[in-house]
Amino acid sequence: MGQSITVTQTTFETDVLVQSVDQVVLVDFYATWCGPCQILKPILERLAQEYDITVAKVDIDQNPDLARTFRVEGVPDVRIVSQGQVMEGFVGVLPEPQIRDLLTKLGLRSTLDQALASLAAVQAEGNRAATQDALTAILTQFPEKPQVLMEAARFYLAQGDAATARQYLDLIPGDDRSVASAVAGLGELIDLQATLAEPAPDSPLEEAYRRACEATLAADYAQALDGFLALVQQDRRFRNDGARKAMLTIFKLLGDGDSLTTTYRKRLMQALY
Repeated sequence: MGQSITVTQTTFETDVLVQSVDQVVLVDFYATWCGPCQILKPILERLAQEYDITVAKVDIDQNPDLARTFRVEGVPDVRIVSQGQVMEGFVGVLPEPQIRDLLTKLGLRSTLDQALASLAAVQAEGNRAATQDALTAILTQFPEKPQVLMEAARFYLAQGDAATARQYLDLIPGDDRSVASAVAGLGELIDLQATLAEPAPDSPLEEAYRRACEATLAADYAQALDGFLALVQQDRRFRNDGARKAMLTIFKLLGDGDSLTTTYRKRLMQALY
């Protein structure tokens, strides 16, 4: 289990250097008068539990020799210690997602990441009942995590239950910028599913649009993007620019760093201009 401990000059070697052989240690050099230190403290303590690491807190005013040894010039100053080696971390208060990225680069996985990986493995087997059981378990363990709530929304959307999918999306705080784009994309995906429930006029364009929507809901994004792009090229006005909007929805779901987003965003721009 992860832990947060107070470390002094006397206990530094045992609690940090020796401990780091078995478990990564983040040394948090702080001061009681430092406002940013108080902001960072609960973030590090939470991450210590999630990533099974030790956060070793060092008060620089009580341990000036340690501060001088590690050339601490400003606080908070976080160092990473692994296998007895002290490495640079970061100075100041980083947003939690950036600290998570740092821990990921160290080869660490949070309990949430492990649970999501287990859920993905069950989903890959294609057993709906087993997937629902695994989803229920992870929702019980992490009832407020946006990533988990989005997985629940995706599951129920795939089952055709748009109302339940929407309920899970509505539980995600609107001010969480780290997932805002993906949440918006899932909301728009629910709207696409509603499109398929509507009576469709008999036209080649409508048939092509529905095939692309079905591919999107099946997470076959390459086929979906091909279909929507072809519609943009044929008739930009079709469904009030619906094909282009559907492509933007997929970009939100995939994220800016995905290769499909990069490729098809360029193709879309070429088709439009």
